[in-house]
Amino acid sequence: MNILVAYATRHGSTAGIAERIAATLTAADLPAEARPVGDVDGVDQYDAVIIGGAAYMYHWLKDATSFARRHQKELRERPVWLFSSGPLGTDLVDKEGRDVLKEGRPKEFDELIDLLQTRGEQVFFGAWDPDAPPVGLTERMMQHLPGAKDAMPAGDFRDWSAIDAWATQIAAGLKARV
Repeated sequence: MNILVAYATRHGSTAGIAERIAATLTAADLPAEARPVGDVDGVDQYDAVIIGGAAYMYHWLKDATSFARRHQKELRERPVWLFSSGPLGTDLVDKEGRDVLKEGRPKEFDELIDLLQTRGEQVFFGAWDPDAPPVGLTERMMQHLPGAKDAMPAGDFRDWSAIDAWATQIAAGLKARV
């Protein structure tokens, strides 16, 4: 079995999650590779695919969504999972009592779950370095707003044990199919 973990990332946090998922699957005797969605021409050589993308303002990065739509026919023929990274901080519940990870779910997931007949989805906490060079027009504009650097918690909030547990769950599901 050969598994692709395709990802779209802006600052590298999602790439780190994808690499960790691929490493966990490989350690479970399921060869996997993490690759940026822009470097993947097709998915025919893979038996299963996990697609990840960073989420900003409740939307998955367009590269991840475009990849899923572009390869929808092939993806529907194999097991597919989706993941997203984005919420920042360590609080699982916000001030209004809502689950932060559920609230951080990209709006595109509903369409993609139907389109690809996915096996599962997961939202993970992300990371943010306020001193990283801005990517894109919005980040460049935000950089100049007073207090913008303090508007979001800075740091690496990725929960590696949650990421490992999800990848282990996927591995168990794939092994049960064989």
